[in-house]
Amino acid sequence: MISEKLKKGKLLIAEPSIIGDLSFNRSVILLADHDKKGSVGFIINKPLKYTINDLVPDIKANFKIYNGGPVEQDNLYFIHNVPDLIPNSIEISNGIYWGGEYETTKELINNGQINKNNIRFFLGYTGWDEDQLEAEMAESSWIITKNNYENKIIGKSASHFWKKQIMELGGEYLIWANAPENPTSN
Repeated sequence: MISEKLKKGKLLIAEPSIIGDLSFNRSVILLADHDKKGSVGFIINKPLKYTINDLVPDIKANFKIYNGGPVEQDNLYFIHNVPDLIPNSIEISNGIYWGGEYETTKELINNGQINKNNIRFFLGYTGWDEDQLEAEMAESSWIITKNNYENKIIGKSASHFWKKQIMELGGEYLIWANAPENPTSN
């Protein structure tokens, strides 16, 4: 079993037992913040049908938008790996940053100085109140792992990312790697 400690920068992998939960079934979440008041994360493997240009027409790029989680889905968030270009970013860990000056970010994208390997956009986020994530951990809803990709996780394909993480866990999880997402499809 994975014995990582909850802290920002870690990955939360949904246990295979989370079936039927539209937000979290087969989710991999980058934990962006965690303290005694609660936690915030972004689901990094659930692309939506939109691009950034669909939602923000004055950004001339076709970067995918991801479902960050069920909280505040009418708000756009971003993580990136270029803090030297985007002022007022907040470090998550290992060269991954959250937010920053939006107008500057928009200009950098439009000028081609930021590409899809540098930034990932999300509608919404995943949030937990005080002790809520710890309670879900006690219920075996999540597996905590180290983010071995560090800041390169931003450019990783979302396709089969949960499956890859489950396969890396090995052991009892291997059987779930090729199971259908919806067991009734079996």
